[in-house]
Amino acid sequence: MTGLDRVVNLGAGIPSVCRLGLATRGNASIAADDALYALERGINYWNWCGHPDGMSRAARQLGARRKSVVLAAQLEARTAERAAEEFERVLAELHVDYLDVATLYYVESEEEWARTVESGGGWDYLAEQKRIGRLRAIGLTTHQRPLAARWARTGWLDLLMVRYNAAHRGAERDVFPIANEIRIPVVTFTALRWRALVSGAATAADCYRFCLANPSVAVTLAAPANRTELDHVLTLLADWRAPSEQERVRIIAHGDNVRRTAGAFW
Repeated sequence: MTGLDRVVNLGAGIPSVCRLGLATRGNASIAADDALYALERGINYWNWCGHPDGMSRAARQLGARRKSVVLAAQLEARTAERAAEEFERVLAELHVDYLDVATLYYVESEEEWARTVESGGGWDYLAEQKRIGRLRAIGLTTHQRPLAARWARTGWLDLLMVRYNAAHRGAERDVFPIANEIRIPVVTFTALRWRALVSGAATAADCYRFCLANPSVAVTLAAPANRTELDHVLTLLADWRAPSEQERVRIIAHGDNVRRTAGAFW
């Protein structure tokens, strides 16, 4: 197995993106120059953590390049009123007049979903922003795989964002078949299992390659902490391929071992 799609289309009105995406996180983030350097190398799906950081500063510098970058952000609001506050804050911080992807962040129970999609819920506000052109796609971020698949079937969502890595492969059973059936793109995160998978048995590049090799994965997010880690991630671009069968078997065995020994993981 050597072939590996490099680019994916996430839906109408959204630019095609490299399947290796860039993310920032609250406790560590890259500099603005790093994000722009990644863009020059072709990484144009940016998942922003919601706090001012290098990625948000880079977004302010995009200028004409804005149209080629997919900017995604997560919203914690469950009501329309709170969603409006969050959405406007995101646009203001990024200095943009529209957002490509807004995901309902960490919806982890039926009760949270019900509050979000009821009349006056956060979904109402996002749907209106999509209708008037200030938002391209509404997504959902969750750890609850069976619920994610069920909610995706409602037709209310344009994208799913779930955990997937060599140690946590449940999405292969619970999410990917449904996503393929209804043709909804899936963005995956935690490819390194908070670095527990990175050891003598696997590099970070191995971990990302494992995720990208699954055709049900639209985009796999990398969240490097600095330029050194980013440069390692970008080595994938020069060696863009699926793992060999031997490599795949090895990383699955490594993932199984990590899952048994690395302790509890939410």
